Amino acid sequence: MPTAAPSAASRIAVVTGASSGIGAATARRLAAAGYRVVLTARRKDRVEALAEEINAAGHSAAAYQLDVTDRAAVDEFATAFKTIGVLVNNAGGALGADPVATGDPADWRTMYETNVIGTLNLTQALLPKLEASGDGTVVVVSSTAGHGTYEGGAGYVAAKHGAHVLAETLRLEIVGRPVRVIEIAPGMVKTDEFALTRFAGDTDKAQKVYEGVAEPLTADDVADTIAWTVTRPSHVNIDLLVVRPRAQASNTKVHREL
Repeated sequence: MPTAAPSAASRIAVVTGASSGIGAATARRLAAAGYRVVLTARRKDRVEALAEEINAAGHSAAAYQLDVTDRAAVDEFATAFKTIGVLVNNAGGALGADPVATGDPADWRTMYETNVIGTLNLTQALLPKLEASGDGTVVVVSSTAGHGTYEGGAGYVAAKHGAHVLAETLRLEIVGRPVRVIEIAPGMVKTDEFALTRFAGDTDKAQKVYEGVAEPLTADDVADTIAWTVTRPSHVNIDLLVVRPRAQASNTKVHREL
């Protein structure tokens, strides 16, 4: 089925956490689908390089350095737009894998601030712009962690449950307005940075996450699902899309070829 081309009023797509992984892959996908993508992340050099790559490919991109947890910066960023068509709340991440009894409260706070408050900040700041387009879409990239618990993941699980509930509640609150709310919940995705960041740069621990898994998801697999949901006809809302590799049946059941 062909995808729907974005209308002139809704052709701007803001992607947070676009410096790597799922965010960068999503920006490439949406640019190829005809959106002018606005790339945001804390790492200015990364988003600028990606914008250059997308523009060189004949598409349209702009880069902004932005910390989604800085509300003043987010509000200032929002003033650059009269309307936007798509907001992809992708910025987030996990820190640590300690049990509740010994988890670092600072890590929990950071995960909540990035995954939940960051999503809240961008959504609040840009919701009027999305509505003004007459055809807006909010995407929240959560995780299967937002739908089921697992040992050693409580801090991240709590944050992603928060992101899930934010999306679910927003959809109820704005029904009847011209803005869709979509949640994408990926399972095991192998990217260059996710597990490495979670384990503070410990490459051995990071590699064990994917050990024996023949084909974990890639960032582009997830970006493909995001682009598909965004480019459905305006009256079609994909409320929740859970995507896992075939080898993963649940958060705690993974087939490993060891």
